[in-house]
Amino acid sequence: MGSPDPEYGRQLNGMGGGISSLSKIMVVGPPTDEQKALGADVSYTFVQVGIRDEQIDLSGNCGNLSSMVGVFAVDRAMCKPTISQTEPPRATVHAYNTNTEKLVVTSFPVERAEDDYTPVLNLPEVAMAGVHGKASRILLEFPSPSGARTGALMPSGKPTDVLQVEPVPNGPNSMEVPASCIDATNPTVLISASDLRTIFKGHNHDPVATPLLFYADPVVRQVVENIRRAGAERMGLDPDMQAQPKIAILSPPSSDTEADIVAHTFSMGVLHKAIPMTVGLCLAVAARVPDTVAWNLVHTAKHRHKTETDPLRIAHPSGYVDVGVDMDGQGEVKSVKVVRTGRRLMTGWVWW
Repeated sequence: MGSPDPEYGRQLNGMGGGISSLSKIMVVGPPTDEQKALGADVSYTFVQVGIRDEQIDLSGNCGNLSSMVGVFAVDRAMCKPTISQTEPPRATVHAYNTNTEKLVVTSFPVERAEDDYTPVLNLPEVAMAGVHGKASRILLEFPSPSGARTGALMPSGKPTDVLQVEPVPNGPNSMEVPASCIDATNPTVLISASDLRTIFKGHNHDPVATPLLFYADPVVRQVVENIRRAGAERMGLDPDMQAQPKIAILSPPSSDTEADIVAHTFSMGVLHKAIPMTVGLCLAVAARVPDTVAWNLVHTAKHRHKTETDPLRIAHPSGYVDVGVDMDGQGEVKSVKVVRTGRRLMTGWVWW
């Protein structure tokens, strides 16, 4: 991947792209007998690779890359997918993620190729925010997503905690921040933008700046990282592992948008250009849990006229994403799903 790259952080000496979302690896292979018994067609491990250091993090999963595991497995003849009788036919692959010990299900269009099927990725079916043009619809579903890392949807036992946050140089001296520590598909710390900006009132960091300018401030970034670390400890996770949990800063939508909530997410200490898909999935689940930071923001939106079963529309720096959540009668999360697109970039050898 070109790591470690301590001086430049660009990974020019490898396959990485110098940001956390482009420094990832999926290792895909056949399932074990135990995984087959759970319904898995294929098995995979997600690896987050440090950019400036040699850190290898196996603590979580990646939603966007998970959406292509089934396509890759069918391309490489690793499994026989279930084929629908629709037109075009669609393949369904159940993949076992070893990081979270959960099944992930994808479905995508295919065409018959001799005695087998080949994924078709260039149908103009859907568009994805931040990606040019339309492509084939890939449905990504996480059954039973709760407790993917910690074993519980709310590891602290509460929908919202008040975190005691370590001060930073040139920043606020004392900080208490309400936060929801939720673990669904991946653990995430959720805080409100208004609570974060309140911390900086009376300091030399403009709390009324635009989000991108405000979150670019080094002191603000360090405060956000300290909040994430405090949330990690409350969830029983290692705060030094930057990949998990992630942290999302939430705002109510403006009255002229169709969004239900606005999210700015930090990944590996850097503001994400869109939203990590597992964070979006976790946020959608949190929005269905009463008294979380997400639930409070969504249910106080003045223009909200949706039902509880409608998908949650999340606004992020690159556009929107709709995430569906299926709950049972006891309030347990049955599944969470989202539509993705993807395409083949290359096939070949990587020298190392």
